[in-house]
Amino acid sequence: MPRTRRPGPGRTAQGPTLPQLAVQALSSTRRGYDLLAPAFDRTSYRTPAAVLDATFDALRPHGPFRTGLDLCCGTGAGIGVLRGLCTDRVTGLDFSSGMLAVARTAHPPTRTGPRLHFVRGDARALPLAPAFDLAVSFGAFGHFLPAERPGLFAQVHRVLRPGGRFVFPVAAPPPVGSRPYWQLWGFDTAMRVRNALWRPRFTMYYRTFRLPDVLRDLEAAGFAVELAALEPLGRRADGSPRCRLVTAHRR
Repeated sequence: MPRTRRPGPGRTAQGPTLPQLAVQALSSTRRGYDLLAPAFDRTSYRTPAAVLDATFDALRPHGPFRTGLDLCCGTGAGIGVLRGLCTDRVTGLDFSSGMLAVARTAHPPTRTGPRLHFVRGDARALPLAPAFDLAVSFGAFGHFLPAERPGLFAQVHRVLRPGGRFVFPVAAPPPVGSRPYWQLWGFDTAMRVRNALWRPRFTMYYRTFRLPDVLRDLEAAGFAVELAALEPLGRRADGSPRCRLVTAHRR
């Protein structure tokens, strides 16, 4: 079972300050995450432990897997999931050297369990061989524009072995007109204005990863796709799941 990480030695529970966030927001996407990395696990951006645990529980009956890839691994939230599911090797890939440095510290090698590798690279041009049985990703898709998604999915398809799985959770969108709806709408609008007026761009949008579009792009990339409700995360008032798990099988 994946374990929720707590601040390690020399860390405090304090997250980044407002001036630090402002500097990061005016940087490029990569540089922004390099700067945010030391405090990232103390922000609300980190994938909640409940999502990681629900994903682990959903995948465990289909394992064990030999090799796993945490795509856009950040500080390694998905590494803990893969370490409990894979027997041979787990690879974390991210384009931010700062985030990878934190991930290496948070997930040191052990005498038992799979070997760990961390690779700095762009998910749109994966520097990896087709050697993975399972690929996961948590909370990273907002950093890719919709036009980049087909190429991203094609890259994941290429590095999976035949029959391999690409798995990620997708939260249900907030109800139209609700407070979370307007918060996400406001964030995306502010980000579009920022990117229109400032360079380098910082790519992060919450409302561009729509499930029907994602399923279409996965199928176009050669995947057979299944959806399953992550029941531990509950259901909304209308009975629909709060979060679904997308499993894309390489044909």
